[in-house]
Amino acid sequence: MFLKEFEIRWTDLDANWHLANTSYMGYAAHMRMEFINKIGLGPQQMKSLNIGPVVFNESIHYFKEVLPNQSIQVSAALSGLSAEGKFFSFQHDFYFSDGTNLARVKVIGGWINLSSRKLTALPETVVTNFSRAPKTADFKTMTASDTRKYGEIPKDLKQNL
Repeated sequence: MFLKEFEIRWTDLDANWHLANTSYMGYAAHMRMEFINKIGLGPQQMKSLNIGPVVFNESIHYFKEVLPNQSIQVSAALSGLSAEGKFFSFQHDFYFSDGTNLARVKVIGGWINLSSRKLTALPETVVTNFSRAPKTADFKTMTASDTRKYGEIPKDLKQNL
């Protein structure tokens, strides 16, 4: 598991003086990008490959309240990857210093070609690097249908009138 410690800042709080939902997403995104960078797919590599990550959905599950000036640890682990690397899923767990699990963020996404703006597979060497990365116990090889597992489909405004 890839793990990093953060101190809760005043700007991380919401009107109830606890960690804001947007902060959870920010910490999760930060950890994902560090994770991806550590396996050899940093900003320069993404630029040279002309690819970028895109998030399809994110969910947060809250277990404990986080207050100002507390320290937390945030993890990043790969919970899914398609065979060609086109789709990915991550799990981020949030912990207090005593190891208490206070929240979980789950993310499903994919990789796009930055010119065509279409989903794209990763080079084989990058897929190999991902295959060696820390994974969750329930890691699975993904298919395109896993990216739509919640059944959400677009409904244009005209369809709702």
